[in-house]
Amino acid sequence: MRRPGEVVVESAGVGYRLAVSSVTLEDVPGAGQQVLLHSHLVLRDDGIQLFGFSTEIERELFLMLIGVQGVGPKVAQAVLSGGQPRELLGAIANGDAPRFQAVPGIGKRTAERIIVELREKVAGAVADEIVISRAPDDPRAVAHEALLGLGYEPGEAEALLADADGDSPEELIAEALKAAR
Repeated sequence: MRRPGEVVVESAGVGYRLAVSSVTLEDVPGAGQQVLLHSHLVLRDDGIQLFGFSTEIERELFLMLIGVQGVGPKVAQAVLSGGQPRELLGAIANGDAPRFQAVPGIGKRTAERIIVELREKVAGAVADEIVISRAPDDPRAVAHEALLGLGYEPGEAEALLADADGDSPEELIAEALKAAR
């Protein structure tokens, strides 16, 4: 069963209600079809909540978001409904606070806190993902691909990397993102 903000998935005869972002909801097939969702269970005094994600990167971004003070699971889910995970990672890397302020429940301070606390984690996560999927033969090429994945144009990525110092893709990305501020 699919409804805005949630799906019910049956497994071994038991139905599980999972809260999902609009991005994940689009990826969930119709009733009676198989689906694989990554999940996260939140235990609270007032109940148990199960959150579902269509990709591992979306789940990891959710976990990063709920690690930020003032961002609970429902607000994190609302953030994830605001765009594809790669777009949101790019917004964090670029310091796009207004994008997060547009989410209900997030004010200016919380938006800035998300960016400050997650900017370096995001750079490392993107670099790790690219290093896994590609041989690390040229750190600058890997860093360039990571910046493209964060939403930078090829010319912007080259300009940011021109002054970056570092031996690994992670170091280069971190330096480039510092220069982007």
